Amino acid sequence: MKIGDKVPDFTAKNHYGEDFKWSEQIGKPIVIYFYPKDDTPGCTAQACSFRDEYEDFKDLGAEVIGISGDSEKSHVKFAEKHKLPFILLSDKDKSLRKLFKVPTNLLGLLPGRVTYIINKEGIVLEIFDSMKAKDHIPFALNVIRQIG
Repeated sequence: MKIGDKVPDFTAKNHYGEDFKWSEQIGKPIVIYFYPKDDTPGCTAQACSFRDEYEDFKDLGAEVIGISGDSEKSHVKFAEKHKLPFILLSDKDKSLRKLFKVPTNLLGLLPGRVTYIINKEGIVLEIFDSMKAKDHIPFALNVIRQIG
């Protein structure tokens, strides 16, 4: 997936085991962030930073969605432990990583950490690819503010 691409429709399981349908999200800006693993130091810092700024995203009409290869059960524990107010999607089969073309890091050993900012029409506006977990939040919030 690259800037200017329209996100194709997909369905995944959220952290409650319910079907999440991408087509139902169209009409509002979306921040989708892929992260390596629940409850690791960098991923926890990133999730908690999104949590701390979540009201700012909501005030701008945007939704935040986190995606990793962890199970729904792992996501529930992670969300409850850190009081995460946003959606977590399970990508156990890596189909979403493939769909979004998320690269791996550290010689292919670690799933990539990439954030996609998507407009109301489902078009990718910006992509932020960095293992620096906390840098994703101000970048995404700035883009969401610009598209207002």
